[in-house]
Amino acid sequence: MAETTTSLKDRIIENASGPKSAEIDGQKVEQHSLSDVIEADEYLASKSALKRRSRGLKFNKLQPSGA
Repeated sequence: MAETTTSLKDRIIENASGPKSAEIDGQKVEQHSLSDVIEADEYLASKSALKRRSRGLKFNKLQPSGA
């Protein structure tokens, strides 16, 4: 999963720095929009968060101090 996150970060940087579309010798190339790539990154982050044991919740028993 760490490889996917790293590749998505690289892809976001690559998309932001490069042109949206290019045409060379009659071949046209167009990248995914940044919003689509960011949504995919958020989706994968939420999936990995659901796999964690605690899922962001922690329960503690509170005991009053003193007698």
